[in-house]
Order: sequence, then C-alpha cells, then structure tokens
Amino acid sequence: MGRSSTREEGTRPRKGHDGPQGDRGTSASGGRTAGRGGHGRRQRSAAPEGGEQPAGPGRRARRPAKGGKRRILRWAASVLALLILGTGGAGYLYYRHLNANIKKEDLTLGDKQMADHKANAAGQTPLNILIIGSDARDSEENQKLGGAKETFGGTPLADVQMLLHLSADRSNISVVSMPRDTMLTMPKCTDPDTKKVYQASTKPVQTNESLGRGGPGCTVAAWYELTGITIDHFMMIDFAGVVSMADAVGGVPVCVDANVYSHGLDGKGSGLKLKEGTTPVKGEQALQWLRTRYGFEDNTDLGRAKAQHQYLNSMVRELRKGTKLTDPGKLMNLAEAATNALTVDKGLDTVKKLYDLAEELKKAPTNRITMTTMPNVYGTGYLSGRVFPKPGEAEQLFRMVREDIPLDGKASKRKTPVAKDTSAPVGEIAITVRNATGTDTQGPARGRANTVKDQLTEAGFAKAGVDSQDVEPAATTGILFPSADLEGDAQAAAKALGIPVSQVKKSTGVSGIVLAVGADWREDGAYPAKAGEEKTPDSAGALNGADEEACMHVNPGYTW
Repeated sequence: MGRSSTREEGTRPRKGHDGPQGDRGTSASGGRTAGRGGHGRRQRSAAPEGGEQPAGPGRRARRPAKGGKRRILRWAASVLALLILGTGGAGYLYYRHLNANIKKEDLTLGDKQMADHKANAAGQTPLNILIIGSDARDSEENQKLGGAKETFGGTPLADVQMLLHLSADRSNISVVSMPRDTMLTMPKCTDPDTKKVYQASTKPVQTNESLGRGGPGCTVAAWYELTGITIDHFMMIDFAGVVSMADAVGGVPVCVDANVYSHGLDGKGSGLKLKEGTTPVKGEQALQWLRTRYGFEDNTDLGRAKAQHQYLNSMVRELRKGTKLTDPGKLMNLAEAATNALTVDKGLDTVKKLYDLAEELKKAPTNRITMTTMPNVYGTGYLSGRVFPKPGEAEQLFRMVREDIPLDGKASKRKTPVAKDTSAPVGEIAITVRNATGTDTQGPARGRANTVKDQLTEAGFAKAGVDSQDVEPAATTGILFPSADLEGDAQAAAKALGIPVSQVKKSTGVSGIVLAVGADWREDGAYPAKAGEEKTPDSAGALNGADEEACMHVNPGYTW
C-alpha cells in the first residue's frame, strides 16, 4: 500500500505527542492487558467559600430581576440572529462569509444506494450522522499539532469514527464508536475529483484507511457496508479544527483517577499531563486528551474511545448550562471556528442547515445520551493488535440502531408501525419462502425453506411456497412486502412464526410477500427470538451523558 495505516509514535521528531495512529493496539508486552476496568470515581475539590457581597451601609441588597437571565439569553440570541442570519447589509455578508467557510463533499462514494429510513407510527424518521476525525497533516498548523514529520502531506486516515443516532421521536441519542484498528471489507469507492476507482477489497482492511479512498464519502460507504445503518450526514474535523473548536467552547472538565503523563521513555504518547481529579481542558490540551491512548486503561484505542466519550458528554453538559452562550462575541467565535473546522456532506452546506440540525439534537435530554464502543475481539497472528466486530454482539448493537431502539434501555415514544389494514384470512395469503441462511463461512443450511414453509402451512397459510433459486444471504430473518395493502398479511405471517414485527419491511425488490430465512435461523424449531435482544451488550461499555462521576483510569506505567 506504500504506507502503513498505523503510524508509529516512536519515529516522530517531536517528543511527547501521539502520532496520528500510535501503536498497533497492543500493550507493552505485546498483548491486551487487563486494566482495572470501569470508570473511576471523580475526585472533587472543595469549592471556595464566599457568595454575594453584603449590602453596604444605607443600601438594600439587590436581587436579580425576575426573568433577567432569560432576557439576556433572548438578547444574545437576537444579536446572533441579526449577525448571522440577517437578510441584508453586514449581517447578510457575514452569513455568506460563514457559508463560504464550510467545506463540502459527497455523502457517499460507494456504489450501493442506502435504504430509506422506516418511519415510526407518528411518521417520524431518525437521523444518523457520522463524525470523522482526520489525522491529515496537510497544513502548517496540522503538522505542528500532529508531529510525525515523515507523514507530512501523506494520505489522511479516519482515526476517529463515531456514528451519532438521533431517534425518530427525538427522545434520545445513541453514539457508536468504531476503533480505528477495526478490520473490515472495504466497498468499491470512486474519487469524485480524480475519478479514480478503488475496487472493493478482497481481504480485511483497517477501517481508518477508508478516508484515503476518495474522501469521507468512502468512510460513510464502509460504515454502511458493515452495519447496514443508513447515514444521513457526515461531519469531519482535523487537528487544527479540534483545537479551534475547543478554544471557542472554553474549558471542558475531564477527570483522571491518578496523575497522568502520556509520555513514555520511547517517545510514545500525546504529551497530556494532568493531576489526579478534575481539570478543565481546552485548545491543544483538549486535543491531547482526545488523542491519548498511552496512559489510559490498557494503552489501546479502546481506552482512547472511552476518553473521547467522557469529553463529549462533559462538553454537552457545559454547553447546555448556557453560560458559554450568552456572550455574542463568544457565539461569533464559535460560529467562525465551527464553519472553518468542518468538512460536511452537501446536505449540510449552509449555516442555516447546521443550525437546524443543532436544534434537532438539542431536543434529546442529556440523560438520554448513550455513548458506546462497537463490541470487538482482537485478531491473532499477523493481525494481532487489530480488532474485529464481535460476532453476535456487534450486530446486536447495529440492529438496535437500525431499528431505532434506545441504547439506554429506557422506553421510547417510538412504537413499531402496525398495519392500518387488517390481514386477509391466512388461508388466502400467498407467501414465498427463501433459504438465505448462508454466511461468509458456511453455505445455506439444507432444507430450511421447505421446513419453514411447512410451519406456515401448519399455521393455516395454505398458499405458502418455496423459491428454490439461489438467493442473497441474510444475517437476520425478515419478511418483505411490496405495497401497503400487503403489510397486514406480512405481519400476520410474522406473528404466526414468532418473528418480531420490526423485521417486517416494505421493499420494492419483491412482487409479493417474501420470507427470507436468515443465518439466525439455521436450526429446526421455532424462530429463536433471543431474550434481551433489545438490551445493549455489556461489551459496548455504555456511558450515560449525565454521568458526572465518570473518571478515566490511568495506566500505572504513565503516572507521575
């Protein structure tokens, strides 16, 4: 490939800073070490004494006018609206200036069209946004912040990848991080500028290489290939963008359970140096926090993802307090920093669209934000230190996002759509059963379509038949129907077999009702609906957005 996707920190000329990649995800002993797991306890220092000054002689203590804070917020919002969303004069020119700052690229560079969202009972659809952190060293500022001179001007890598899912009813947000060391099959991508075609890979490739296959649109295509989750937008940011945004937002409190210095004798580390307890970080120190792997947990990318989750949750809590957003000057600085820092898809190409998206995200309360990491397992042999999606549990997490199931385990306002029309008598419902039980490592299980057809017949579906032709494998059993008038019939079949109604979907690719028996039903018997199938796997390391006690565990080899 001409360049490894894992940049070694030990070769950089500037000590004390992570390279874009760090090591290959192993501990100093070459394996995955067991950290103390879980979140430490936040260390709190006593608040300084004091309060309001007493009234002087001849004075009465003044109380803030009722509603004063609200008036300040309204005033600030009005000023911002005039400055940024004004329709004439300087306001209009500044609005155009901010729009011109935003860099835009195609949403997806893959050759597969993403499926449409399925609306909930109220007709609402979810929003999925892929957040990408680029390690590009394509500017003087990025080179200064990233170090690793040998990579200057090289192909950028997508070292941070987080999928943000806003539920259809806007009641909750779920975030799934994919470790940058994840190995997956790359889809075919075409560079929109050079028209160079990157063919689909024939063997696993590290996920962060997707960015070098034409741009962020290929990272989107790779996510869709692996997860089946429809992605509506992406936002990409580089080193300099993180620093400028962190400065504009202001200090974000982060916590470590011991003194930490991310700097080893071999030169590996981000340079982050913090005392035990809680410290507000911003600017370059915030970037160091977000890039630290040597010093957190077991010195792998998994610990770094956890630290990123804690930072983002803390930043959201700070912003929602409102204290940072009452100053028009700070608001303008934040708008300037954000529009300069971001590369977005063409569906988010104006300040107005970004503002509207932010307003949608604000609808989900902080205590309904759930941060997770894709369940994973380590590779062996020459792939030691790389990670792969954990069989069963990774797909369970992806399915919950696809089906808009909250990752925090709380009930959502979302309800599975139920057909408005009643089904026909089961004896008159024609259903074609297909054997889609094949996998990447196994052929189709013999006789599964006939066996399931017999179960339908026993349930009264006299017109059930079998499609004996080769069909595309499916990981999960599903029932497809072509038009609304057949939805009730399809749901009746699902109910008869114990298949969740959420697995009944409309498709233009079928002419009648089709039951595809997937790899999750290779064995005889009733459909194996799993207990707890709507529970987030423990291996995803879920962290709630309102958890102010979360504290990073410091690796003992990086204390001071």
